[in-house]
Amino acid sequence: MSVCIFYCIVQDSHTSYMEQENHTQFSEFILLGLSEEAEMQPLLFWLFLFMYLITFAGNLLIILTTLFDSHLHTPMYFFLSNLYFSDICFTSTTIPKMLLNIHIQNKSITYKGCLTQMYFFILFAELDIFLLSVMAYDRFVAICHPLHYTAIMNPHLCGLLLLASWTLSVLDALLRGLLVLRLSFCTDLEIPHFFCEINQVIQLACSDTLLNVIEMYFATGLLGIIPLSGIIVSYSRIFSSILRITSTSGKYKAFSTCGSHLSIVSLCYGTGLGVYLSSAATQNSRASAIASVMYTVVTPMLNPFIYSLRNKDIKRALKSLVSTVTFNE
Repeated sequence: MSVCIFYCIVQDSHTSYMEQENHTQFSEFILLGLSEEAEMQPLLFWLFLFMYLITFAGNLLIILTTLFDSHLHTPMYFFLSNLYFSDICFTSTTIPKMLLNIHIQNKSITYKGCLTQMYFFILFAELDIFLLSVMAYDRFVAICHPLHYTAIMNPHLCGLLLLASWTLSVLDALLRGLLVLRLSFCTDLEIPHFFCEINQVIQLACSDTLLNVIEMYFATGLLGIIPLSGIIVSYSRIFSSILRITSTSGKYKAFSTCGSHLSIVSLCYGTGLGVYLSSAATQNSRASAIASVMYTVVTPMLNPFIYSLRNKDIKRALKSLVSTVTFNE
């Protein structure tokens, strides 16, 4: 509901702004995509359709598994379900539009559509980051304070942590969207990407973008570095506690409880850092767009497999769900 309210605010702000400013005379952007070669379009369509369906089905299956298995009704799987829901939404903001453009052979996206896509892309990207940091704190409490885990990670605190993650993500996405509304655009409206990536959109503006750049660096520092620092601190305490365990089996059990989450964190931040470094190393926007496929498509697709392959509880629940469905048939 809060997302819909903020979306309406963005729409109203855009309407009032366009009524006041007449120098932005355009209605759409052009998404150049990953390749302009005609023979590559069918391959890109089927490849990304396949990855999107795998992402959607894999994440949805884990969500349903955690909902229907009472043994998984714990804080860890509560946040995991929300992470996978966020991943579905995150991928759905970009890939369906890309597939539609390839199918109808039309690369355009409306101004409002671009702004909406940008807003939800930022929202769910930041929600992923916050949820990963919250899950790191959950693992910290579970390993370092096991006797007080239930008391600390109670439903009230879990709800507050989830609400805080959503609120911060919504507010920053709204702020960035409103700052884009104040920009004027000239005649060059081609975005060398397969979605409305905010940096690429800002570069097309012919008005002053200093405020947008300042906010971008500030948000990256505040909403990127702080959650990552929280993850690093949590895992440093976790590793310190594990090293004090005398038995080998105890150490293995402790590592296994956070191994899947640590793998997802490494994949998320690793691909994001890789895209950032590749963008800094080359001025080729198309190469950066291809590199961004890693964190926009590949990472959400691999996340469910990481948990299903490494987590015994998930594997047991999946087998139980499959056997139940098969038996009912």
